[in-house]
Amino acid sequence: VPVLVLNLIVIVIPSIAGLAMAFTDWSGIGSMNFIGLANFEKLFQDQVFFKALTHNLIWTLFFLIVPVILGLLGAYLLSGIKRGQMFFRVVYFIPYVIAAVVNAQLWRFLLNPRVGIGPELAECCGITFLDVAIFGSRDLALLGVAFVDMWHFWGFLLVLYLAAMSGVDVELYEVARLDGANRFQQFRFVTLPSIRPTLVFTILMITIWSGLVFDYVYIITGGGPANASEVMGTYLYTIAFDRFQAGYAAAVGVFMTLWVAIATGGF
Repeated sequence: VPVLVLNLIVIVIPSIAGLAMAFTDWSGIGSMNFIGLANFEKLFQDQVFFKALTHNLIWTLFFLIVPVILGLLGAYLLSGIKRGQMFFRVVYFIPYVIAAVVNAQLWRFLLNPRVGIGPELAECCGITFLDVAIFGSRDLALLGVAFVDMWHFWGFLLVLYLAAMSGVDVELYEVARLDGANRFQQFRFVTLPSIRPTLVFTILMITIWSGLVFDYVYIITGGGPANASEVMGTYLYTIAFDRFQAGYAAAVGVFMTLWVAIATGGF
């Protein structure tokens, strides 16, 4: 009962209040005026919102591919290490436990177009592909932020997959080897089916987190430049706290909830 009461206070009541707010023109202070579906009509005509939605889709695809592949590959390679495996687990997991603000600031300095590693590599070695303002480029800002978030996140997937692989029956690999399976075939036909529950769980959580992403985008670019890295979370924040359109922001929040619910419905 105490847990149910806590969930009621923290989750259910604010959710109902947010849904009701989406049908008003509330500015965050003062009285609310019921305006029906006007906020949602405005939402479906908002080009910036649809741009942010597109960026969320790109972000989701990126995280369903790159960190998952890196996590599976890293876990499979580490599963063959018998000595010092705990050391590698800790090293790869460290970025995940560092605060997002620290990680973001670290990469802002590393990729700084004036004093970062790009200008240094260009000057000393003639390597120029990093000598660009990644977070200031309309073409690279979103992928740059996604890379930073991926760098901190993929070690978490590696540890999860490695723990799942450690539970796979060794006899399955021995039978596969006797049947002539190489390492790739063992991974495809033994490892992947055996860790399928963990893999499905991580894909589900990545889909949910990608729909609600906010922190790294807000810290590094704030959605800029010119909305080039805007996502639904940062757009909602801007509407609510910079433009004082709490009702419209609530409509964005309702859409985010529905989008995540639909995206994860297949699981």
